[in-house]
Amino acid sequence: MNHIAKMPLSQLGYQFVEGRYLPKGRDEYYLRDQQRGKASVYRKLKAGEIETLVRNDNTSDDWNNIYVDNDFDPNLVQHCQFYGIVRIGKLEPYFLEFHNLRLPVGLYYSTIASCDFGDNVVVHNVNFLSHYIVGNEVIITNVNEMAVTDHSKFGNGIVKEGEQENVRIWMELCNENGGRSVLPFDGMLPGDAWLWTRNRADDGLQKQFKAFTEKQFDKRRGYYGEVGDRSVIKNCKIIKDVKIGTDAYLKGANKIKNVTINSEAGAPSQIGEGCELVNGIIGYGCRVFYGVKAVRFVMASHSQLKYGARLINSYLGNNATISCCEVLNSLIFPAHEQHHNNSFLCAALIMGQSNMAAGATIGSNHNSRGADGEIIAGRGFWPGLCVSLKHNSMFASFTLIAKGNYMSELHIPFPFSLVVNDEHDNTLKIMPGYWFLHNMYALARNAWKYIDRDRRTDKTQHIEFDYLAPDSINEVFTALELFETAVGKAIGKDRKAGRTLLTEEPLKVAGMEILAEGCENSSRKAQLLKVDKAYPLFRKLVTLYAMRNLLCEYARFGGFSDLQAFLKQCRRTPWSNVGGQLMPEDRLNEIKQRIRKNKINSWDALHEAYRETGAVYDEDKLRHALASLLELHGLKPSGLTPDLLHQFLNDSAETLGIITVNIRKSREKDYQNPFRQMTYESTEEMENVVGKLDENSFILQTAEELKAYKKQIKDLTKKWQL
Repeated sequence: MNHIAKMPLSQLGYQFVEGRYLPKGRDEYYLRDQQRGKASVYRKLKAGEIETLVRNDNTSDDWNNIYVDNDFDPNLVQHCQFYGIVRIGKLEPYFLEFHNLRLPVGLYYSTIASCDFGDNVVVHNVNFLSHYIVGNEVIITNVNEMAVTDHSKFGNGIVKEGEQENVRIWMELCNENGGRSVLPFDGMLPGDAWLWTRNRADDGLQKQFKAFTEKQFDKRRGYYGEVGDRSVIKNCKIIKDVKIGTDAYLKGANKIKNVTINSEAGAPSQIGEGCELVNGIIGYGCRVFYGVKAVRFVMASHSQLKYGARLINSYLGNNATISCCEVLNSLIFPAHEQHHNNSFLCAALIMGQSNMAAGATIGSNHNSRGADGEIIAGRGFWPGLCVSLKHNSMFASFTLIAKGNYMSELHIPFPFSLVVNDEHDNTLKIMPGYWFLHNMYALARNAWKYIDRDRRTDKTQHIEFDYLAPDSINEVFTALELFETAVGKAIGKDRKAGRTLLTEEPLKVAGMEILAEGCENSSRKAQLLKVDKAYPLFRKLVTLYAMRNLLCEYARFGGFSDLQAFLKQCRRTPWSNVGGQLMPEDRLNEIKQRIRKNKINSWDALHEAYRETGAVYDEDKLRHALASLLELHGLKPSGLTPDLLHQFLNDSAETLGIITVNIRKSREKDYQNPFRQMTYESTEEMENVVGKLDENSFILQTAEELKAYKKQIKDLTKKWQL
């Protein structure tokens, strides 16, 4: 049966905190007063004001508990019931307007229990408003229930005084069995979630992360809910235990419970019609619209949920958008796109710059033995239409997967690949370097797009968007070794023989069947396509990567001799993608060690470590790039001569030139394809609809960047007398 307590009416609005949870000498309002953060400027009501309030059909259990500003106009309070201590700021004869909603300043037709109001607020038709601190010029209208409990946690994974551990909210990321669970908290960055989910065998780290969260938030009972200045809340049903920043806009939400909504003037957040949000954190500048259901979640800043999306037990990174689909138990890094009603993402770590097509089912447990599988996908993960993937699977950076049901687990270590399930031949086919060979426009434009769309106001983590970066280049080296081994095996010899054949007789390789091992958990063949083209391409990409980074950073060197001295410090080491921020393993290990030794003892301190690492990222990347160049060509630091450097610079310009031409060519196909043209009556009509190829801003930009790159080479050559 339902337990309905019956208590004296005189207690409504009072005894918010039980006496046993109050510090000695404190009353139930001490935290409320701290939250307000300023000395009281309120006064008690005058006799004439009380008379006006009563005449306007207002009631109070005790008029002596109503405090007001000197510029309080009692005529602007009508048909309200007050319980407990209520403080009201200025009420002046104005109306507030927001998006054509015009309402008079004041409190009307509402039941209010123990609240503080700033200046010139609008509270209209709120059935029950309890224990909130409301800022200046806030509009709250047509709300059924807006209340806070004394044990409110506002979405953070903590327990309050007197609570049992089983009420703590955990977010079950990356695995449905809860084995990688983390505690959500306000301010959680993608890197925090990644570090916490990955290091499960490191008890020291795990205990520290939980301690950081516990320390971050006060366990005392009695905190009030907050609504920041200029926020607008209209036509909502239930808002319970919710903290709302400034300039937020909530309209038509069904239920928001135990949530923090971060919002500010420069990055306002919005919650729209039909949404139901429970146990979560919403970052600055987020958008949540049209029937979204989110439970146990974190949305990083400037992310979006729309059109009935379901986000459950998941972390959504910055500048990401999910609409119309279902995402469960996933950790998603910044810049993720998932737009289609029938796409499904489950128990996955998606490392950013990703795009899910319609019908994609990423992570099917129904053809596995248990609900404990995972998928890990590097940056630029693009599963195509109606792709179905099975746990466990792993994918290198910028993997594109063609339509098909992939019934076995996959491990694709080749970056920039197209993966095809050829049912006719019963073969898994992998084309490394696909993007550069066939769709350079999409690859290059997406790198540019993510930079252009990075709306973060807080860039604590330095997010990498370039497709040539330490993570993808390390994968390129792995792929080169696998190419050599596979070709060597195809001719019945070793890796060295394969390398010789790839380097000296690529046409022979073109006519061979090259098979990869360990790419699929099945007995069928996994065939590598166009290895003869991918092998030299990947080598050129390493040189381009090295020279681009050198040209960006050469001002740090006084001349070629300084560069040679710097080369002695360069090693190609493993790197990790820490929530979209790339960092060398040695720096990451140092951060972990500092956490274990309590030298990093809070989330804020860890975030400062991210900033410190980001500040030296360009230098770290330069070391990695130059070390990659030396390793590729088998050189020692002293082996890089001015002539060789000049050659590498020219080679990189040639490669970038080819990439620039291919960017235009891959887009040009859309204009020359007769099937693309047939829906238009003329070329002029097509150009009016899709734009002229010669006026494509991105293509023009890449051409200008090539010119600038060649000029940089010319300047460096002249300065260093190469």
